Amino acid sequence: MPLSAVKPEQYTSLLEGKAARINELMSDFCPPPAQIYPSSPTAYRMRAEFRIWHDGDALDYVMFRREDPRTPVAIHDFPIGCETIQALMLPLRAYLQANPELRRKLFQVEFLATLAGDALVTLIYHRPLQDAWETQAEALRQALQAISPKLSLIGRSRKQKRILGNDWVREILTVEGREYQYQQYEQAFTQPNARVNTHMIEWACARAAKLEGDLLELYCGNGNFTIPLAAHFDQVLATELAKISVRSARENLSTNEVDNVQIIRLSAEEVTQAMNGERQFRRLAELPRSLGDYDLRTVFVDPPRAGLDEQTVKMVQGFESIIYISCNPYTLAGNLRVLCTTHTIERFAMFDQFPYTDHMECGVLLTRHMN
Repeated sequence: MPLSAVKPEQYTSLLEGKAARINELMSDFCPPPAQIYPSSPTAYRMRAEFRIWHDGDALDYVMFRREDPRTPVAIHDFPIGCETIQALMLPLRAYLQANPELRRKLFQVEFLATLAGDALVTLIYHRPLQDAWETQAEALRQALQAISPKLSLIGRSRKQKRILGNDWVREILTVEGREYQYQQYEQAFTQPNARVNTHMIEWACARAAKLEGDLLELYCGNGNFTIPLAAHFDQVLATELAKISVRSARENLSTNEVDNVQIIRLSAEEVTQAMNGERQFRRLAELPRSLGDYDLRTVFVDPPRAGLDEQTVKMVQGFESIIYISCNPYTLAGNLRVLCTTHTIERFAMFDQFPYTDHMECGVLLTRHMN
């Protein structure tokens, strides 16, 4: 998204236009009127990454337009970044520019911040990082802690990762009146718009509140939805393939003292095979009971942009209730063409995670047709 598209004074009308397009896309499925959750027009992104462009001893944060990927566009103002990221950007750039050791062959800078006040800056290089780099980087970290006291810093190069502080940040989200803590690891997936993410979790929990039995969750990530949803089900089986996300989810379950969730490292395709009895997986032997002994009536899915594959769509049709969070309305619509042959959309929501873009996060609750 070009920053020239960021027009806070037009945010409401832009959101209305986006919502109208999504309503048109979904009209074939006759959903109820959508609940629409807006974003703050500015200061909403909790993570950002920039290439570094060198011009002699000077450097700039830059981005590239999709239609012109070779011409760098210098970024001097980043109004969509959260307050912490905005506060760090210019002092960091000035410090790097004045320090030959830190700026030499610096390729990219990444920011990760939280509503809880944690921040993490990652500096990525095209050279090995020696002890001299770490000495200067620690001085940089201490200088930036005057702005962000809980800041950590990481240096990366090929096959190297030097950590000054932590390689994670701590987020705290208040959901249904309760605070939940999340450990978010550097370079692992996290929702970029924390306040809209909170609305998404609360919407999913409200849909789950009247459901019974056990829950199967696919693509659980670091437990973003899993942990609050667990309060509404007897048992939860949550699946995720990425190792770092599985590790984070298990740590977050422990931190939040949630004891009715089992995390299984399986892909959605593997879960489908297990549910259909096509394959047995040794990882399922870690469960306190066999898969067939769970009362799985509800499935929660938050798939990548490609949506659910054909076999997984057929598998989730076997559930009484489906809570589907989608980051791509077009692949959601493709999945709904199958799901709505057996289920009805009971609730529909839109979450504006990415203002000033065509992207819209959507949520649907589907219940199986009565015979």
